[in-house]
Amino acid sequence: MSRRVLLISPCRDEAEYLAITIESIAAQSVRPTRWVIVDDGSTDETPRILARAAEKYSFIQVVRREDRGKRSVGPGVIDAFYHGLSQVDLDDYDYVCKLDTDLEFKTRYFERALEHFERDPWLGTISGKLHLRNDRGELEIERTGDENSVGPVKLFRTQCFKDIGGFVREVCWDGIDGHMARMNGWVACSLDEPDLEIVHLRQMGSSHVSLWHGRQRWGRGKYFMGSTPYYVAAVSLYRMLERPYVLSGVGILLGYLKATLSDAPRMQDERYLEFMRRFERDSLLYGKSRTARRYHERIRREVPRPAQRANDNLAEAFAE
Repeated sequence: MSRRVLLISPCRDEAEYLAITIESIAAQSVRPTRWVIVDDGSTDETPRILARAAEKYSFIQVVRREDRGKRSVGPGVIDAFYHGLSQVDLDDYDYVCKLDTDLEFKTRYFERALEHFERDPWLGTISGKLHLRNDRGELEIERTGDENSVGPVKLFRTQCFKDIGGFVREVCWDGIDGHMARMNGWVACSLDEPDLEIVHLRQMGSSHVSLWHGRQRWGRGKYFMGSTPYYVAAVSLYRMLERPYVLSGVGILLGYLKATLSDAPRMQDERYLEFMRRFERDSLLYGKSRTARRYHERIRREVPRPAQRANDNLAEAFAE
């Protein structure tokens, strides 16, 4: 089967970790067909690291954007992603991946992910699990759900990416996409497998200002994506068990409340909101992993294989 893989990496001031990620991708048993790295206005050594990498590896293409004056996570990252995507023809690739540049992989990471795609025609997006190194140098898994690929490594089947309309340019884009995939008859998941182990070189949400700021941003994102207050309260309680303890959950709840009181923008797609909120209710009742399995089993049972699908209102039929 064809394995044309496109990686797109928005990055800004990533000199501390960038070289590690580049060599990790170069060491893959299945290298990408093209890796577009978008330098989003870096002011550190990032441009020089990228120049050396592009000279060394022919599959790397570096794109430079003007300095915005500050790092912009969420919508800014997705804007940079789409700037990179505009440099290529998506139809030339079977898979597309939004890839962060503070990661380290096992050598068979992408080969193993592609094996899952080739075995499961309903699989739309997949990732492994993120791990952090603790103070003793040991790897500890970051707490992420099984119902979606993780934000730092969003590997999509190109057809699924098109079917969901790509990424929303807002915080929590990396939660919305998984619900949109299921709503359109695709499976979205992350798997805890040795070959799919991802080393996250810094904790999620800590790249901009502070972890506390990142947790509030997470809460604002939960508001934007349409999560209900009772579900966010449950998420906040769950996340209080992460460092910094208690504050991790309080920050999420505070960000959600601030967005609510300020009448911040919110997803307006009623079909999506009904589908997503039903998934969240089921997750509270049965657990998120079990709920994802039930939804995915139903997709494989009731939705035609992608190659056999007519261009009809499949998403509406499954979402009901």
